[in-house]
Amino acid sequence: MLSPPRLSALSVAASFIVVSLSVLVLFATLVQHTWHQIIEERLSARLQESARGLSYELQHHGTDALAEMIDALLKVQPAGDEKFILLTNPLLQRVAGNLPVWPRAMPSSPGSYTLDFDLNGRTVRAFFISTTLPDGYNLVVGRNIAKFQTVEMQFWIGLIGAAGTLLVFGIAGGVLIRRKLLAEVHGISQTAAAIIAGDLSRRVPRRSAAHELDTLAQTINYMLDQIEHLIQGIRNVSNSIAHDLRTPLTELRLRLEALAVSRPPMEETFAEIDAVVADVDRTIAIFNALLRLAEIDNGMRRSGFIAADVAKVASDVVEFYQPIAELKGIALSFASTGNFIVVCDPLLLAQTIGNLIDNALKYAREDIRVMVAATQPSAQTISVTVSDDGPGISDAEKPRVIERFYRTDTSRGTPGVGLGLSLVAAVAKLHGGSLELTDAHPGLHATLFISCRTYTS
Repeated sequence: MLSPPRLSALSVAASFIVVSLSVLVLFATLVQHTWHQIIEERLSARLQESARGLSYELQHHGTDALAEMIDALLKVQPAGDEKFILLTNPLLQRVAGNLPVWPRAMPSSPGSYTLDFDLNGRTVRAFFISTTLPDGYNLVVGRNIAKFQTVEMQFWIGLIGAAGTLLVFGIAGGVLIRRKLLAEVHGISQTAAAIIAGDLSRRVPRRSAAHELDTLAQTINYMLDQIEHLIQGIRNVSNSIAHDLRTPLTELRLRLEALAVSRPPMEETFAEIDAVVADVDRTIAIFNALLRLAEIDNGMRRSGFIAADVAKVASDVVEFYQPIAELKGIALSFASTGNFIVVCDPLLLAQTIGNLIDNALKYAREDIRVMVAATQPSAQTISVTVSDDGPGISDAEKPRVIERFYRTDTSRGTPGVGLGLSLVAAVAKLHGGSLELTDAHPGLHATLFISCRTYTS
């Protein structure tokens, strides 16, 4: 299979010039053909009419009267409209007219001819009609077509001038467009080189909304923003992993070292071993959460999408957390405005709603209510809202709490690694939605939005 030709500014300009010249030549050919056809038809009609009149004169008044008529016609010639008439006997000898002899290039047979001939030392181009008259006489009637040649020459000069102008402007336009494109590409190359050198803040310069490459620059800049955001996130995650793993690993080492040095009794040793296992479990939980986030970010969890009722999933999660809420003296309730069946990953949704409920139970005070509600705020969106009246989250920290390993000051003393809301936001994005945090005065509304537009119900 042949690969498509590579396009460049010069090749496009050359193609434009070739096509334009081809169209110009085709147009000129058609015009020239039509021009000659119209001129010859008109001249032929006028000359044939003159020939018929002269033939009538010969038939009714004789040769002498015809000769006198020819002389009279030749005396009256408008400027720029030179006539040629020649009457000969059967031997092609001149009888009357302003042509001295029968033109050499003209056949003796009747017909219409366009030819050049010498007349009094000058070359004349004319259109002739040759006719055979009674008694063997031959009549030639013609017109000088020099004025038509002048018009035709002007047409060709204008055509050549148009073709030359088209060629010059086509080449100049191709060169200018190529320089402009190279300048734009150079700007993109400079930005890419700066980013390769480590300056992630560089962006492709934009001109105006009407600029042809502005859309490309906007797309590239958006891509660079995402790359910078991802790289910054990787840096933050790396720093957070190092920070959060250092504490349990340090505690693990200290406990093991203390056991090796002090050699405590069996019961105390097993107690320390249990604490070591808890530290290991915490470390494993961090890596499991990171693996889940990686799978969600890569779209690997889409294989688990099935048709499920979001309200039923939320109701089951609330039922699962009811015993924990009762132990803390917290009223946990669920409400739904209907059944919302969409194609989703019910296991991920259950984990996500569980994370939100778990956070609410952690920070809510005793004798307080935690409410979970499933609604459909619009035709394109389903939402699951978990509300509590705990300490809430400040406006400054709301955008940051979905960052991985970020923890607010109020959550420092509670268990966790700072990945719960990051998982919730990632699952929401996987389902075409988002996570929204708003104040409950007091407390927090954590709303998980799922898109119905993307997934069929």
